[in-house]
Amino acid sequence: MIIIKQNDRMPSYFGYIRVSTVKQGEHGVSLQEQKDAIARYALAKGFEIIRWFEERKTAAKSGRPEFDLMLKELNKSTAKGVIIHKIDRSARNLKDWSNLGELIDSGVDVHFANESLDLHSRGGRLSADIQAVVAADYIRNLKEETKKGFYGLIKQGLYPLPAPLGYVDCGKGKPKELDPERAPLVKKAFLLYASGQFSLDTLTAEMYQKGLRNRNGRPVSRSGLAKMFKNPFYIGLIRIHTSNELFSGIHPPLISKTLLDRVNDVLQGKQVKKIVQHEFVFRKLFSCRQCNRLMTGEKQKGFVYYRCHTHGCKTSIREDNINQVVQDKLRRIIFNHELRHVLYKALQKFRETWFEERNNNIAQMELQLSHVLTRLNRLTDAYLDGTIDTTLYKEKKESLLIERKATEEKLALIKSENMNIPDRIQKYFELAESLYLSYKSANLDEKQELLKMVSSNCGVEGKNVVFMLNFPYSELEKMASVSSGGP
Repeated sequence: MIIIKQNDRMPSYFGYIRVSTVKQGEHGVSLQEQKDAIARYALAKGFEIIRWFEERKTAAKSGRPEFDLMLKELNKSTAKGVIIHKIDRSARNLKDWSNLGELIDSGVDVHFANESLDLHSRGGRLSADIQAVVAADYIRNLKEETKKGFYGLIKQGLYPLPAPLGYVDCGKGKPKELDPERAPLVKKAFLLYASGQFSLDTLTAEMYQKGLRNRNGRPVSRSGLAKMFKNPFYIGLIRIHTSNELFSGIHPPLISKTLLDRVNDVLQGKQVKKIVQHEFVFRKLFSCRQCNRLMTGEKQKGFVYYRCHTHGCKTSIREDNINQVVQDKLRRIIFNHELRHVLYKALQKFRETWFEERNNNIAQMELQLSHVLTRLNRLTDAYLDGTIDTTLYKEKKESLLIERKATEEKLALIKSENMNIPDRIQKYFELAESLYLSYKSANLDEKQELLKMVSSNCGVEGKNVVFMLNFPYSELEKMASVSSGGP
């Protein structure tokens, strides 16, 4: 806004210029170009511009601050009138044109530098009214076309707004891609919060330490994390907040629906927060034979002890004593060539049956997914036919899209290598061939997994450790005491 000293010998006017965006102010019909045209018009008419009002906001909505301020000043008779570049610079919505019309009726002199109109004559006013209506209609049509384009992209699975944190924009008409720098950190935030060990405040500090920043290079705020945790975009869905409608996206999901559900359970207080626990090799594996309660590991004076915490029970044993018994047991397992042949032959037979069953499960899940898609199509048809209202349509649609996402995840899990049971059994056989050495070289997590697989009903009775092997490992152990016989 620029103020110029008034010259009493020339009629005083305001100059009003507007662009829809800051970018437009630098390109196209810029503020300076409008200003130059108005200045030339004022010079030709013998008017003096005493004040400029510069607007950099859209006229599709009423309430432009500079325009409103100018109207107030004109109502105070601060200037004789106003010079505007074109009618569509002031009248792209009818409310503002109506306000300007009231000023004209009250005697304010309004000029348009690019239109030769006498607004105080009936013909000139009619012509201006028609142009104002055309400008307003142009804006309405532009909004409708923009909305069509917006929803057209969304229905294709594209998100026409800036990418959420953890994703990057790849250009118009292209799906968002995972941000190689931020995506792993965003996923880590989901996992940490789902663990129940962090509040939003403590997680904000934790993720800042791990290097998570927003696009401005600033820490992600508490409210930013909460908003992120509620966004279904991260499981491959798109929610439009203006209509609260859900659509299926074609961008790669960052997390599973199961993880998103867990995170929102914690957000809503449905899940009790866990206490950070120390990890011990035999945690939740050995029970007190006197009380039938699991023994708890704890560190004291450099040693790990497992104790029964039942009141009055004094059962306690050092971890290295348990470990010695376990190693002695595993060392006795025999896996000879003849046994290997028998077991792998049985595994091959099971593999054939399992793959058939797996394929049946896949076919069943694909059929279920097909039914969900059919219901989605029928729902859309019913909505277009007007047989259901918008509210019910949105509710049903959201429910079906979430069901579809859950079914797709289950199907992907069945198809994944992690679900190949025969391969896992073969891995167990390979493990059994060198069980003792595998246990000795394993890390803590691997040892726990191995012990859960080969043992059960383990406990402590007084100072004695009871370590029982499961079938078939128990049979392998017995072979050590049998000098003859088949596998």
